[in-house]
Amino acid sequence: MKFTELTIHTTTEGSELIADILWGYTNYGVAISDVKDVIALQQNKALYWDYMDESLLENRRDVLVKAFIPKEETAHTLPLIRADLEELSKNCKGITVLGTLETSQREVEGDDWIGIWKAHFRPLHIGGRIVVCPEWIAYEKQPDEEVVKLDSNMAFGTGEHETTSMCLKLLQEYLTPESVCIDVGCGSGILGISAIKLGADYAYLTDIDYVAVESAKHNAEINGVAGKVTVAHANLLDNAEIKGDIMLANITAEILCGLAPSIPKNLKKGGILILSGIIESRLEMVKAAFTAQGLKPEKTVRDGEWFALSFKL
Repeated sequence: MKFTELTIHTTTEGSELIADILWGYTNYGVAISDVKDVIALQQNKALYWDYMDESLLENRRDVLVKAFIPKEETAHTLPLIRADLEELSKNCKGITVLGTLETSQREVEGDDWIGIWKAHFRPLHIGGRIVVCPEWIAYEKQPDEEVVKLDSNMAFGTGEHETTSMCLKLLQEYLTPESVCIDVGCGSGILGISAIKLGADYAYLTDIDYVAVESAKHNAEINGVAGKVTVAHANLLDNAEIKGDIMLANITAEILCGLAPSIPKNLKKGGILILSGIIESRLEMVKAAFTAQGLKPEKTVRDGEWFALSFKL
């Protein structure tokens, strides 16, 4: 299968915002190449670097965000992405430096970018207990760790994105044994699978994207938790009798606000709602939408440009 590799030049501050836009137009992969990540690894004394090309350090502010779009969808998709980039630039004026937003594109074969993606994915330690590890890498589990294996070439949610890692950290704070968890917009299934690994009794996962649903089912299988997970191709649970002790939704602010009236019916009294995918300019809007439904704010956490919220019903 042929893809258009779209590259956008931005900055460290703008990279996650750009990536979030691109994820709205592809299920086939978004990657961020930031030299600051290389520098951070170089300075990590626990690692040994045999060699590093010094040319990598020449331009520290030029961050590349790449998206892979099916070739036949390129002509339709690129104008929409450019329009979203223009809107983002207007909204971020004076707040976040986005860089040039220069774009380029080239045609690639599907196997090429999948191989590159796999080569750069590494185990991630998140929140003290969870280790997210690609299925193809052997990892020796340490005491008190729970390893979540992912083979998520086609669905968002690897733990690398700040919005996902904040959800995982908050989940570890609130989860109690035998909890029932609901993940709305599950992507790769990382949050629901992590909940089971941490001791939850059951997890219900929903997503409107068929590719995400299949990815979440596959990841539940390889983690040995499929018997405790239901994955539904749906916007939100239609069955109001299913209620969770913890509900998670890592989506954009506008979609979260649209879901606000539907969420309380699936959350137990005293249950916790964890929301992520929120930028600062939308923070108060999201808080207002959910407090209007009778949910009480618990915590606000920030990682880079992104915010996550927790509420109690």
